[in-house]
Amino acid sequence: MPKIKTHRGAAKRFKVTGTGKIMRRRGYKSHLLTGKSSKRTKNLRKAALVSDSEYANMKRLVPYL
Repeated sequence: MPKIKTHRGAAKRFKVTGTGKIMRRRGYKSHLLTGKSSKRTKNLRKAALVSDSEYANMKRLVPYL
């Protein structure tokens, strides 16, 4: 079997925790921030876990994480 190519865009956006879960950044934090509350923008700074339904897709994009 040949090696699987890593999706380079995905490799830059996702990291793996020590237990093997995949971390992602949250969206809605790039512009139009004046209409969003400070509480909301503060919570958008925190990283989130990739959902279970998307986990298989992420493993296909970044197989060697």
